[in-house]
Amino acid sequence: MIIAVASGKGGTGKTTVSVNLALSLEKVQLVDCDVEEPNVHIFLKPKISETYPVKTVVPEIDKNKCTYCRKCSEICAYNALSVIKFGDDEKPSGEVIFFSHLCHGCEGCILLCPEEAIKRGEREIGLVRIGEKENIRFIEGKLNVSEVLAPKVIETAKSFIKKNIPTIIDAPPGTSCPVVASLDGADFCILVTEPTPFGLHDLEIAYEVTKVLKIPSGVVINKSEDDSLIEKFCQKNKIPILMKIPFDKKIAETYSKGISLVEAFPEYKEKFLNLFEKIKEQLK
Repeated sequence: MIIAVASGKGGTGKTTVSVNLALSLEKVQLVDCDVEEPNVHIFLKPKISETYPVKTVVPEIDKNKCTYCRKCSEICAYNALSVIKFGDDEKPSGEVIFFSHLCHGCEGCILLCPEEAIKRGEREIGLVRIGEKENIRFIEGKLNVSEVLAPKVIETAKSFIKKNIPTIIDAPPGTSCPVVASLDGADFCILVTEPTPFGLHDLEIAYEVTKVLKIPSGVVINKSEDDSLIEKFCQKNKIPILMKIPFDKKIAETYSKGISLVEAFPEYKEKFLNLFEKIKEQLK
């Protein structure tokens, strides 16, 4: 079973739910797919045993073969290649300019170059770390600073998931491509929200993503106080509210120190176990 934990906006408590759910189960994998800002390790404090680089394909131009025909720049949907041609077709000369951060590694330019003047190169864009904390197998994707190909790092991190162990995925905030990459293949999605107009707005968008991806979902309300806004939306759309975490200063203080909820308040372990049982009931 793969459970993704997502939200339409940052700061709602995704990581809180992911980490504490993992700490409450007997044997589980926890994958931090918030690769631009991974923070699960702060609360989990795992022992890292393996590190793998994440690389993307980039074109390497052989200027001895290139005729500067511009086919590569014409096929590139992301404008990662620009070709400047001087002279005539009999004696071509010029320059091919490659903008590495715009390249998405589709290899179209390599496949379509009529002179076979482009070969497959690689560039490192991030890394995946694997470790353990007691009963938890930890996987973390981390995108290098200034890079943009978060989905590539997410997909690589997910490739290390062992299929015979229940898995929790801490997805990035929002509803963009990295979130879709994180949710792909999940059996269930926990949508974490807060009872505010902004929380409701972003919950609506996140819920639409799960509908498009055909992933069953349920809601956890964090900073729970007056929940009428969220409750009305969930009732209207027949979305189960699986758990509520109260708006409590003690919880906020614990979080600010990098201490998990179940460590500081052991009674929450039973609540997160109940959350897991409710998810299993939803999947029957």
